[in-house]
Amino acid sequence: MKKIKAWFAAARLRTLPLSVSGIIVGASAGLLHKTNNLSAQLDTEFGGTACLSGRSILESPLFWLAILVTVGFQVLSNFANDYGDGIRGTDAKREGELRMVASGAISPKEMKIGMFITGIITFFLATVLIFIAFGNQNFIISFIFFNLTIVSIVAAVKYTVGKKAYGYSGLGDIFVFLFFGLLSVLGSYYLFTHYFNWQLLLPAIAIGCFSTAVLNLNNLRDVNNDAAAGKNTMVVKLGINKAKQYHAFLLFFGVFCAIVYTVLNYQNPWQFVYLIAFIPFVLNIKTVFKNTIPKLLDGELKKVALSTFLFAILFSIFMC
Repeated sequence: MKKIKAWFAAARLRTLPLSVSGIIVGASAGLLHKTNNLSAQLDTEFGGTACLSGRSILESPLFWLAILVTVGFQVLSNFANDYGDGIRGTDAKREGELRMVASGAISPKEMKIGMFITGIITFFLATVLIFIAFGNQNFIISFIFFNLTIVSIVAAVKYTVGKKAYGYSGLGDIFVFLFFGLLSVLGSYYLFTHYFNWQLLLPAIAIGCFSTAVLNLNNLRDVNNDAAAGKNTMVVKLGINKAKQYHAFLLFFGVFCAIVYTVLNYQNPWQFVYLIAFIPFVLNIKTVFKNTIPKLLDGELKKVALSTFLFAILFSIFMC
């Protein structure tokens, strides 16, 4: 029982709502695009009298497969982070939740096996997702998504594992922004539509900024330990004061991009209801700027992550 609890702790389930936020936004936009196109086609065929009721993404196998694949990537990344920081000694005096390899609850060998199994399962689910989305007719697109799957798996592992782990050179922010923002939103939209809507770059940037802000909070909390262990995160490079300004910029710029997208696609005032989710962001920024003891920021990670998840849900529900 203790070992099972240790594996659940290593998976860090509290990070999962944040990881699926981009999928929710992209899949909702993709399904709306398909619904509107089919509705327009029916209206044309039946003299403008036909209509199609909105279909929930919860009924879509593509959506659930995309969610499972994203969760797989996140869990793999969490396992790799636990393993990489554990064997380097970075987690020896870290703040926040206990890490399993560093604490001895899971051995490095066991964690490597867990990473391998998680990677295989995620790769299989991604292959099924690609086949269902594109079939045999779009070989080039399938090949591109197949390679993106491999790149995502490698990126999840290389964050803290290996001699050139990019998390130790301050590049983690860029990868989180790209994978949890742009790729998550635009990629899931393309799975549904086989089409790029470049306006979706705006909500994709928003999700990317919010996800990067969570990582920045994590690095603000661990700044002293990371600096001592030679982990040169963006916070270590910028310094605490500039990292706080960077944090505020990420949240405000994300909000700005979401609002611009809504204005460009405005249909009714309910489309702005997602602004409710930004209230915790403002409170978080105030807390961050007042903070003088980094370890006390641990509780703020969950607040920003859940606020991002709430934004994704409200944004998607009132998209049309």
